[in-house]
Amino acid sequence: MQQRLSWLFIGIALTIIIILFVSSSQTYEEQSLTSSLDKLLASKPFEQQLSAISFHYAGSEISIAAKGYSSFIEFFIRKGAHFFSYALLGFSLFMGFSAFIKRTWLVISLSAGIPLGYAAMDEFHQMLTGGRTPLVQDVLLDFSGAIVGLLIAYVVIKQIRKRDILS
Repeated sequence: MQQRLSWLFIGIALTIIIILFVSSSQTYEEQSLTSSLDKLLASKPFEQQLSAISFHYAGSEISIAAKGYSSFIEFFIRKGAHFFSYALLGFSLFMGFSAFIKRTWLVISLSAGIPLGYAAMDEFHQMLTGGRTPLVQDVLLDFSGAIVGLLIAYVVIKQIRKRDILS
C-alpha cells in the first residue's frame, strides 16, 4: 500500500480521536437524542417486538419498560456509535501502520493497544465531565470494536499483498 494512503488512514484515526474527545466533553443533556427520537419515531415503530428485549448493562436494566421507548432506542444508537467509531479507529490504525511497520505482531499490538488506552482515558475524561458516567463496560465495547476493525484491516492487507504477489 502506498505511504500516502497510509498517512490518510493515520489522519482518519487522529480525526476520530479528536471527535471522540469533543464528544466526551459534552454532558449527556447536550448529546441527548431522546427529544429528536420522540418526534422522529412518534408512532413508536416495532414497539411491541422491541418490548420483548430486556437485559442488564453496567448494572442497569435496558428495556422499554425501564427506560421508555426513545431512551431504549438511544441506548443502541449510542452503543453502536461507540462500537463503530472504535472499529474505524482500529481499522485506520492498522491500515496506516502497515506501510511503515513490517512486523505484523507490532501493527496488531499498536492497532489494539492505542484504542484500548484511549477508551480507558476517554472514560476517565467522562468522569470529569458533568452528567456523564464512566463505565468499564464501555471500554470493553470500544475495545471489541477496535478488534473487529483491525481484523477486517488484517484481511484487507493480506488480500492486497496476495494480489501484489500474484500480479
